[in-house]
Amino acid sequence: MRRGRRSLPRQDNKLKYLLYVSGASLIVIIVSFIITSIVYNNNLEKYSSSGLTTEQMASLVPNLENDTEQASSSIGKDINEAIEEIEEVEENVLPEETENLLPTNSEKVENTEEVSQVVEEVIPDPTFTKPVEGEVIKEFAKDSLVYSQTLDEWITHYGIDIKADRTTVVKASAPGKVKAIKNDPRYGLTIIVEHVNGYKTVYSNLLSTEFVTEGETVEQGQSLGTVGNSAAFEIADEPHLHFEILKNEEYLDPTLYI
Repeated sequence: MRRGRRSLPRQDNKLKYLLYVSGASLIVIIVSFIITSIVYNNNLEKYSSSGLTTEQMASLVPNLENDTEQASSSIGKDINEAIEEIEEVEENVLPEETENLLPTNSEKVENTEEVSQVVEEVIPDPTFTKPVEGEVIKEFAKDSLVYSQTLDEWITHYGIDIKADRTTVVKASAPGKVKAIKNDPRYGLTIIVEHVNGYKTVYSNLLSTEFVTEGETVEQGQSLGTVGNSAAFEIADEPHLHFEILKNEEYLDPTLYI
């Protein structure tokens, strides 16, 4: 009986202890909640009492529209300035440089004169006329043979023989310069006249060369000498002029040119 009575007080003590602990914990929780509420309300009042309005808060935010407009106007200004600078360069610098590159009137004249000189340097071949009037009694035979009464054989013949009486005046077939006056052992008294572009004419079997001298410039149709009978290789033929045309020392058929 005594042991059963003693156990009851112990159980009561434990129950009381648990109640005290629970109550203390609850009190701590309540106090903590109260303190938290007080602190929160104080902070809220602090921010409310700071006097910052919505407009003031908005003013702290950067004005993107104004900045965009300013940036756009600044860019536009830069572009306009750049365009104006380009126009000034085109109006002032480029025309001067272009004018310097373009030929002046004097340069154009000089270029025209140079072109004219080049055109003038292209000299046409001379035109030839018969040095004497008469019949061709012996043809040109460079690649063939003709009969020579004097030699009594068939020979080549590098010119033509034009029938003419003795003392008939022989005239220059084309304008040129008297290169030589000589006595050829085959064709007798001979005058050689040089022409442009490498042409030469040869007048042989002459009686005289009294009208010209070596180095003299002659015109077409100017008198050179007279027809004779001085050619040893053609002495048996009737009086005539032996006439040759050469270009660059190559014999040509005179009948194709006169």
